[in-house]
Amino acid sequence: MTKPIQPTQTTAFYAQAILSFAISLTSVVISLVYLPADGWIKAFLGLGFLYVVTSTVTLCKVVRDRQELSEVTNRVDQARLDKLLAEHDPFKVDA
Repeated sequence: MTKPIQPTQTTAFYAQAILSFAISLTSVVISLVYLPADGWIKAFLGLGFLYVVTSTVTLCKVVRDRQELSEVTNRVDQARLDKLLAEHDPFKVDA
């Protein structure tokens, strides 16, 4: 039985994702601070920004959890199929 190749993330990809998130977060916060508008407008935009960030994190977790669940289900189904194939004897004659 061959094991499927699991995709792995490199350290560079992980670092790039963190750096990209940090830069985008910092740039939006700086632009909100220096926005020539009243404080309540800045607060409203900041609240909207926080909502987008938290909903994005939630969406990522949901997608990851669904993918992990499908992988577990596929492994269980594959194990059942492997067991059936191992127990099957094509030369067995039913009496």
